[in-house]
Amino acid sequence: MSSRPPRILAIMGSGETAPTMVTPHREIVARLGEPKPRAVLLDTPYGFQENASEITERAVEYFGHRVQLTIEAAGFLGPLAADQTQRTPIAEAAALSRLRTAGFVFAGPGSPSYALSVWRGSPVPEALTTKLADGGAVVFSSAAALTLGRFSVPVYEIYKVGLPVHWLDGLDLLRAAGFEGSCVVIPHYDNAEGGTHDTRFCYLGERRLVAMEAMLPDDAWVLGIDEHTVLMVDLDARTTVVSGRGGLTVRRRGASQVFPAGQPLGLDTLLAAARGSVSAARRDPAPADASEDAALPLPHAGAPPAGRSPLLSEVARLEQAFEAAIAGRKAPDAAEAILNLDRAIVEWAADTLQTDDPDRARAVLHSLVQRLGEAAAGGLRDPRELLAPLVESLITLRGEEPHHAARRAAGRQGVRARRSGPRSTDRGPDRAARHAGRHRLGAARVNQGSRRRCARRALSPPPLARSACPSRGTSSSPW
Repeated sequence: MSSRPPRILAIMGSGETAPTMVTPHREIVARLGEPKPRAVLLDTPYGFQENASEITERAVEYFGHRVQLTIEAAGFLGPLAADQTQRTPIAEAAALSRLRTAGFVFAGPGSPSYALSVWRGSPVPEALTTKLADGGAVVFSSAAALTLGRFSVPVYEIYKVGLPVHWLDGLDLLRAAGFEGSCVVIPHYDNAEGGTHDTRFCYLGERRLVAMEAMLPDDAWVLGIDEHTVLMVDLDARTTVVSGRGGLTVRRRGASQVFPAGQPLGLDTLLAAARGSVSAARRDPAPADASEDAALPLPHAGAPPAGRSPLLSEVARLEQAFEAAIAGRKAPDAAEAILNLDRAIVEWAADTLQTDDPDRARAVLHSLVQRLGEAAAGGLRDPRELLAPLVESLITLRGEEPHHAARRAAGRQGVRARRSGPRSTDRGPDRAARHAGRHRLGAARVNQGSRRRCARRALSPPPLARSACPSRGTSSSPW
């Protein structure tokens, strides 16, 4: 029985170091078996960037923490590397040695044009071809994925610099892997960042892609991978798996066939679609005067809305959860939404795709924290919950004298009742004099009432001799 590891080719549309691709990475590592293979990050595509070391650190942390796979940088940064110590013959020989002995090779963000300029004429294409022939996993995403086909899209030159549409020669590794014809790999296939303008097909848009298709040979076809989607090909079993939030598109001369994620797909079926010999539903390009959205595929179940990244979709969901919690006066649920948003931002921190999505997510987080503080200052408990017991007690004691009933009901709820009228706060001798005057006035009123009762009895003709009305002191007079 052969001990050769399986031959796996994985192509990701984007999100190579995002939470969405953790599971595919783990599945690839699991297929390679134990012990875990030596993993190498081929860092050439972003080797010219000033923050190349930062991108490497984030990728290493992502694989180590999220995928549980130790990965090391190849150190093959090219002539524009900020650290020129890696340009020595010994350093480049060590980088190529790491690449050849690795069982898992990963490459992702950067510039396809720069990567091709460095790899062309170097031992890198041969090392990758050998990997696909003898066993191991080659995982390319985003910019690196653009280099796999017979031709490659110079994205920056066309979309940013403004050069006329043209093709670059690619590595053509797919032909070595058994893919027929002149295949062109286009990641970010369903990109919608443009909003008001068409940025599908890796920022080319329909108009440019049609013009570029006319430049290709007759056997050419496009393999489009949606963002946060992966095509995993087992070259030994000749099976493919599409997973993630989008799908895979085979396009030939403007006619497209879409294979959504989760659909069983054999490699032979995929290649038949590339030849145009499979009868299936097609997605034709939209007319020039039609809405750009008319040519977009229908969203898959559970997929984020078109044009919104998974991170921003999660931000929107948690913001809605926070709004519902505040409206329902549920402070724990509001705090949980904030904590989950903070956790999501941390999980996406390792993503090497450089967008402003994390900044936008943090802005929403700060806003929610501030709003929770305002809610805490005003109180989230419903006033009816606090007043209901007091009101019920007042209703129960309704038949009693209102003033005393209210005092007793408030006392049972721990509330001190006070009369609503003005209360004197005077102190000193004048207050004592007023109290003495009130006592004398009260005693006089008692004596006056007693005399009036005696007078009424005296005027009434008694049936029997009435005794004299008792009076104060020793006098026998009723007055």
